[in-house]
Amino acid sequence: MLFVEILVLGAAIGLALGLLGGGGSILTVPILVYLVRMDAHIAIAASLLIVGANALIGAIMHYRDGHVQLRPALLFGALGVVAAFAGARLSKLVSSPVLLMLFAVLMLVIAVAMLTQRPSEPSAVPSHPPVVWWRVALGGIGVGFLTGFLGVGGGFLVVPALVFLLGMQMHDAVGSSLVVIALNSAAGVAGHLGDGAFPWGTILLFVAAGMGGLLVGRRVLLHISAVRLRQAFSGFVIALGLTLLTINIPLVVTMLAKRQ
Repeated sequence: MLFVEILVLGAAIGLALGLLGGGGSILTVPILVYLVRMDAHIAIAASLLIVGANALIGAIMHYRDGHVQLRPALLFGALGVVAAFAGARLSKLVSSPVLLMLFAVLMLVIAVAMLTQRPSEPSAVPSHPPVVWWRVALGGIGVGFLTGFLGVGGGFLVVPALVFLLGMQMHDAVGSSLVVIALNSAAGVAGHLGDGAFPWGTILLFVAAGMGGLLVGRRVLLHISAVRLRQAFSGFVIALGLTLLTINIPLVVTMLAKRQ
């Protein structure tokens, strides 16, 4: 893959993270599998490294802007660390097309839930609602497991979880999700150690390019309403989910036919 193409795609990954608090892995896994031609299991591990590094940088940026609720984010992420490691180990038992198809189905379910959520009145919801501990535990463990299993940094899962379970406003959920993504990605990478040699040169290029996208996304975010942000997030996830289903359903059908 050409150097310039990697820089452009890396910047797009960073832009998605900086603007939506998610989408980094949704972009990264297909890019690494279909364009860079990595094995899906290696691509999952590499995507966690790329997205985790960019998420850490983005979290620092959003924290400076006042859009990170650090305490619930750290608790949410910490609870998911063990679950992310377990999910990463379990993913080795599932074939690549099935993993990617499950990935796509989950994307569509989350996107529809976000689109059908009724917006709350700004005056009716406190900007920093009280933390409900069982919801933090439920969300952290569930998102952590899926992070490791599907190779996602978790943004497209974490943002809805923070909105639905913890009652965060969309802008705070985007910033806080990056803290969770960084923690879960680190645990997911640990679970994938031993899968094979990591392509460090490609990974570092993607991370470096992503920093530019993060800066742009962070600035744009400051000028977008919560409703528009949620719609953009959902539309982005739906488009990529349908693309992955189109590619992987025939592969899964062929694989099942061969077993009969």
